Amino acid sequence: MGWIAENVESIKSMKIRDTLSQLITLGMIVSTALIIWKALMCLTGSESPVVVVLSGSMEPGFKRGDILFLHMSEAPFRAGEIVVYNVEGKQIPIVHRVIEVHEQENSGKVYILTKGDANPADDRSLYAYGQNWLKPQQIMGRAVGFVPYAGWVTIIMTEKPIIKYILVGALGLLVITSKD
Repeated sequence: MGWIAENVESIKSMKIRDTLSQLITLGMIVSTALIIWKALMCLTGSESPVVVVLSGSMEPGFKRGDILFLHMSEAPFRAGEIVVYNVEGKQIPIVHRVIEVHEQENSGKVYILTKGDANPADDRSLYAYGQNWLKPQQIMGRAVGFVPYAGWVTIIMTEKPIIKYILVGALGLLVITSKD
C-alpha cells in the first residue's frame, strides 16, 4: 500500500494548474490516437484499417492473434483474396478467403462466397438468415499485410476485461502523476 499512498499524496500536493496540465496532456494523447485512426481510415478506404484474427479458422495462413492491415479498393473481388466482412446481427468482423465470385453482367451486381481455410464448409452458415452470398458493401477491406501474434494483447484484454481496466487505470494514473 506504500506505492498507492505515495501516489495519492502526490496527487493531493499538486497545484490545480499542474492537474489541469496533466488532464490536457491525457486528452491530447487520446485525441492523437483518434486522429491517427481516422487518418488510416481515409488512407486505406476501410472503416477498420487494422483487425485482429480472433479464431483459428484461417490457419495455417493466419493464426489467432495476428494483426491484419486492410485496404479497400475499387478493383473487382477475385477468388483467393483474404477479406474481412461484417454480417448483419453480428458485432465481430470475420476474416476469411473469397472462394467464389459471381458477377451479373446485365445488372452489374456482384455476389461473393467466402470460407475459412481451416473450415470444412463455406461461410453460408455464418451469413445472415436466408443470405447465401455476401454483397461488396458488407466487405470492410482486403488484407494487404500482417504482423504475427501482435494482436494477443487485444485478445487478452477482450477475454479478461479486468486486465484492460487495470492497464487503463495504471496508464491514467501514470499520466496524471508524472512530474514532466
